[in-house]
Amino acid sequence: MHRVLTTCCFCACGCNLYLEVKNGKVVGVIPSRQHPIARGNLCLKGWNGFEFVHHKDRLKYPLIRKNGRLVEATWNEALELVAQRLSQIKERHGGQSLGVLSSGKCSNEENYLLMKFARAVLKTNNVDHCARLCHSPTVVGLGNAFGSGAMTNSISELARAKVILVTGSNTTEQHPQIARFIFDALARGSKLIVVDPRRIRLSKFAHIYLQPRLGTDVIWLNGMMKIILDEGLLDDAFIKMRTENFRAFSEHLRKFDLEQVEAVSGIAVEDLRRAARMYASVKRAMIIYSMGITQHICGTDNVQSIANMAMLTGHVEQECTGVGPLRGQNNVQGACDMGALPGTLPGYQSIADEGIRRKFEKTWKTDLPLAPGLTEIGMFHGTGDKKVRGMFIMGENPAMSHPDLRATRRALAALEFLAVSDIFLTETAQFADVVLPAASFAEKDGTFTSTERRIQRVRKAISPIGKSNPDWQIICELSARMNYPMHYESPAEIMEEIALLTPIYGGIYYDRLEHGWGLFWPCPNRDHPGTPFLHKGSFVRGKGRFDCISYRPPEETPDDQYPFYLTTGRIYAHWHTGSMSRRVTALSRERPEAFVEINPRDAKRLGVANRDTVRVTSRRGEITLKARLTDDVPEKTVFISFHFAEAPANILTHDRCDPGVGIPEFKVCAVRLEGVK
Repeated sequence: MHRVLTTCCFCACGCNLYLEVKNGKVVGVIPSRQHPIARGNLCLKGWNGFEFVHHKDRLKYPLIRKNGRLVEATWNEALELVAQRLSQIKERHGGQSLGVLSSGKCSNEENYLLMKFARAVLKTNNVDHCARLCHSPTVVGLGNAFGSGAMTNSISELARAKVILVTGSNTTEQHPQIARFIFDALARGSKLIVVDPRRIRLSKFAHIYLQPRLGTDVIWLNGMMKIILDEGLLDDAFIKMRTENFRAFSEHLRKFDLEQVEAVSGIAVEDLRRAARMYASVKRAMIIYSMGITQHICGTDNVQSIANMAMLTGHVEQECTGVGPLRGQNNVQGACDMGALPGTLPGYQSIADEGIRRKFEKTWKTDLPLAPGLTEIGMFHGTGDKKVRGMFIMGENPAMSHPDLRATRRALAALEFLAVSDIFLTETAQFADVVLPAASFAEKDGTFTSTERRIQRVRKAISPIGKSNPDWQIICELSARMNYPMHYESPAEIMEEIALLTPIYGGIYYDRLEHGWGLFWPCPNRDHPGTPFLHKGSFVRGKGRFDCISYRPPEETPDDQYPFYLTTGRIYAHWHTGSMSRRVTALSRERPEAFVEINPRDAKRLGVANRDTVRVTSRRGEITLKARLTDDVPEKTVFISFHFAEAPANILTHDRCDPGVGIPEFKVCAVRLEGVK
């Protein structure tokens, strides 16, 4: 038996662990005692998640659809068919008729290559990934305010913050290792404010818990900032030296009516006042948020409001004080960094900037497309010259993760050609014309970038299962068949090209990552130690910008026909669309089936008991699942996770999006409930 140090493949905490290998098989895991995030500990998924690597459902050879069925094929047959069909569609309809989905589950190097393949080979900017569905408002919102759309501070700094405000993040369930640092802070006497429509577990430890109605974040944030302004709790010196547009912003706040807070959000003004004073009265305070803030039609507004409050109080540009958007997937931060987005090249360099485009064209030795790219959602709803006819999807599962699943699945079925690279035959892969078996995180080398911007090694522990291959090798083979050879000996060589073209990764090389626990970007050169906290001395954009944000209600609210709010999310035992976690015995034992959380008073009115079967219906469709009665959800609000294919929550959600970034409003829609006898 031997052990291989690597990075966990589930959430974005970035824990390091040792894979225990015996006779070419992963048989266990051991957490790293020295790693600054793991600290000798793992969550439920970290301890047990390795089991999926050897699951009987793993894809072991390529599949090609013949006579309506997916049948075994050779790698040469499969890759030749993919190259041929993508080339045909490109020649007939142009590069804009093709779309590519990259993946927050794959490595930085693989995301970089697939982004390069889309732009250099397919000649399209239609490249996106799951960040569109989770933190696209963060990339834009914090980018507008600060100049960088990522966590301003490292995770460990949470332990030394004096006040921590958690909103829209079920931290103990979704980022349990980060929650440990919050508890460390509490043990040191720090204060905790939790603002969430659900009474999450962390609220039980809060000094102040506020329960707003769904979709009302801008209201309570504006109210909190008005209190800070009216009571003189703002940081005048910071505002004058470090920010711009404050005069317009302060006038906007002065016109805000505090009576709106309770009327719209349900939060009592005096409770909000206590929270405002607690947050603004210390020098070191951090705001932690996640998809409860971003997955709204006003997601960008919510994020910019959080940025406004951090700047108003001077809680940014310093150690242990700032804004922490918690990313969901293990490498969704890295996928963004690598330019797997329709408008940016690696390092958030604009594709519209001629100088930047020329830099990449010179290195890649080809012209790049100019036409604006479609978002992940846009690729499934385009018409006319924006219609996507062929797609290559790497490690994404839109047939489960997208809103209004019936419409998404119709769009997948209507594609002229679909190729999917994955480790299991996911719900999306079942629509494919060609399925390519990919290697898991245990079977390849690479890097992941965690939510705190820490770039770390992923190390190969075993050989690829069956005839599967790492995605980076699949992309290189496919590109060569489309007359654009990509010659890389290893992921380390790919990272050297990333460093050459990407200023924030300019000092990231494998030899530097072999010792210690990774590097934080920005790391502009080989001698740079990395940057644990951002904006020291000045914001990336120069001066931080205040924006005047007004409240926009959710797109769909309850009425007589659909009288309940539905909000969706994840649970502790499972992960995203369940393709990995539901193939782990311990995790499935913890949560074997889908459920809907219902307030007991609502359940009594409906005549529903705990674990009764319930039908939940929206304007898009219906699902049946078991009832779980709990006071964690308020009356007239229900919660469903989106992990279960047999009761997919996204059958119910609508596809209206934040107009600026295209994120769907997963967190609010209207449904009705009825017991099923």
